[in-house]
Amino acid sequence: MMRLQGGALRLTVYVGESDTHGHRPLYSEIVHRAHSAGLAGASVFRGVEGFGASSVVHTSRLLSLSEDLPVAVVIVDTEERVRAFVAELAELVTEGLVTLDRVEVVSYRGRDGERPA
Repeated sequence: MMRLQGGALRLTVYVGESDTHGHRPLYSEIVHRAHSAGLAGASVFRGVEGFGASSVVHTSRLLSLSEDLPVAVVIVDTEERVRAFVAELAELVTEGLVTLDRVEVVSYRGRDGERPA
Protein backbone atom coordinates (compact mmCIF):
# COMPACT_ATOMS: atom_id res chain seq x y z
CA MET A 1 0.00 0.00 0.00
CA MET A 2 1.02 3.59 -0.45
CA ARG A 3 2.10 6.15 2.12
CA LEU A 4 -0.03 9.27 2.30
CA GLN A 5 0.89 12.11 4.62
CA GLY A 6 1.13 15.88 4.42
CA GLY A 7 -0.14 17.87 1.44
CA ALA A 8 -2.70 16.18 -0.79
CA LEU A 9 -5.75 16.91 -2.94
CA ARG A 10 -9.37 16.10 -2.15
CA LEU A 11 -11.49 15.36 -5.20
CA THR A 12 -15.24 15.62 -4.64
CA VAL A 13 -17.72 14.60 -7.32
CA TYR A 14 -21.35 15.64 -6.75
CA VAL A 15 -23.90 13.68 -8.80
CA GLY A 16 -27.43 12.37 -8.46
CA GLU A 17 -28.07 9.00 -6.89
CA SER A 18 -29.94 7.85 -10.00
CA ASP A 19 -27.14 8.84 -12.43
CA THR A 20 -25.70 5.81 -14.19
CA HIS A 21 -22.81 4.75 -16.38
CA GLY A 22 -23.84 1.69 -18.35
CA HIS A 23 -25.84 -0.46 -15.96
CA ARG A 24 -24.01 0.67 -12.81
CA PRO A 25 -24.72 3.69 -10.58
CA LEU A 26 -22.30 6.48 -11.52
CA TYR A 27 -21.00 6.84 -7.96
CA SER A 28 -20.16 3.11 -7.93
CA GLU A 29 -18.39 3.35 -11.29
CA ILE A 30 -16.27 6.24 -9.96
CA VAL A 31 -15.33 4.27 -6.82
CA HIS A 32 -14.40 1.16 -8.81
CA ARG A 33 -12.30 3.17 -11.26
CA ALA A 34 -10.55 4.95 -8.38
CA HIS A 35 -9.77 1.56 -6.87
CA SER A 36 -8.46 0.26 -10.19
CA ALA A 37 -6.32 3.38 -10.54
CA GLY A 38 -4.68 2.58 -7.19
CA LEU A 39 -5.91 5.69 -5.40
CA ALA A 40 -5.64 5.80 -1.61
CA GLY A 41 -9.40 5.50 -1.03
CA ALA A 42 -12.86 6.71 -1.96
CA SER A 43 -16.05 7.23 0.03
CA VAL A 44 -19.62 7.89 -1.08
CA PHE A 45 -21.90 10.14 0.96
CA ARG A 46 -25.64 10.28 0.34
CA GLY A 47 -27.31 13.62 0.95
CA VAL A 48 -30.72 14.01 2.52
CA GLU A 49 -31.53 17.13 0.54
CA GLY A 50 -29.98 19.33 -2.12
CA PHE A 51 -30.13 20.96 -5.53
CA GLY A 52 -27.68 21.58 -8.32
CA ALA A 53 -27.46 23.30 -11.67
CA SER A 54 -31.01 22.21 -12.58
CA SER A 55 -32.35 24.09 -9.50
CA VAL A 56 -34.65 21.17 -8.65
CA VAL A 57 -34.65 20.44 -4.92
CA HIS A 58 -34.34 16.72 -4.14
CA THR A 59 -35.22 15.63 -0.64
CA SER A 60 -35.72 12.41 1.27
CA ARG A 61 -38.86 13.92 2.80
CA LEU A 62 -40.83 13.70 -0.45
CA LEU A 63 -41.30 10.13 -1.59
CA SER A 64 -41.51 11.03 -5.29
CA LEU A 65 -38.11 12.77 -5.32
CA SER A 66 -36.26 10.48 -2.91
CA GLU A 67 -34.96 8.32 -5.75
CA ASP A 68 -32.48 10.95 -6.95
CA LEU A 69 -30.86 12.29 -3.81
CA PRO A 70 -27.52 14.09 -4.04
CA VAL A 71 -24.43 11.90 -3.72
CA ALA A 72 -20.84 13.02 -3.10
CA VAL A 73 -17.88 10.80 -3.96
CA VAL A 74 -14.79 11.93 -2.04
CA ILE A 75 -11.26 10.84 -2.91
CA VAL A 76 -8.02 11.99 -1.23
CA ASP A 77 -4.58 11.23 -2.63
CA THR A 78 -1.44 12.95 -3.85
CA GLU A 79 -1.90 15.85 -6.25
CA GLU A 80 -0.31 13.94 -9.13
CA ARG A 81 -2.54 10.88 -8.73
CA VAL A 82 -5.75 12.87 -8.27
CA ARG A 83 -5.12 15.12 -11.27
CA ALA A 84 -4.44 12.06 -13.43
CA PHE A 85 -7.75 10.57 -12.28
CA VAL A 86 -9.67 13.80 -13.01
CA ALA A 87 -8.91 13.30 -16.71
CA GLU A 88 -10.66 9.92 -16.54
CA LEU A 89 -13.74 11.53 -14.96
CA ALA A 90 -14.37 13.70 -18.03
CA GLU A 91 -16.01 10.79 -19.87
CA LEU A 92 -18.04 9.72 -16.83
CA VAL A 93 -19.43 12.89 -15.30
CA THR A 94 -21.58 14.62 -17.92
CA GLU A 95 -23.81 16.30 -15.30
CA GLY A 96 -22.84 17.32 -11.80
CA LEU A 97 -20.02 19.18 -10.09
CA VAL A 98 -16.37 18.21 -9.68
CA THR A 99 -14.19 20.10 -7.19
CA LEU A 100 -10.59 19.94 -5.96
CA ASP A 101 -9.38 21.17 -2.57
CA ARG A 102 -5.93 21.17 -1.03
CA VAL A 103 -5.90 19.20 2.22
CA GLU A 104 -3.35 18.07 4.77
CA VAL A 105 -3.35 14.37 5.61
CA VAL A 106 -2.73 13.95 9.32
CA SER A 107 -3.25 10.19 9.54
CA TYR A 108 -3.85 7.40 7.01
CA ARG A 109 -4.09 3.93 8.54
CA GLY A 110 -5.81 0.69 7.70
CA ARG A 111 -8.36 -0.99 9.92
CA ASP A 112 -5.68 -3.00 11.73
CA GLY A 113 -3.97 0.23 12.80
CA GLU A 114 -0.91 -0.24 10.59
CA ARG A 115 0.17 2.52 8.26
CA PRO A 116 0.17 1.79 4.53
CA ALA A 117 3.71 1.19 3.19
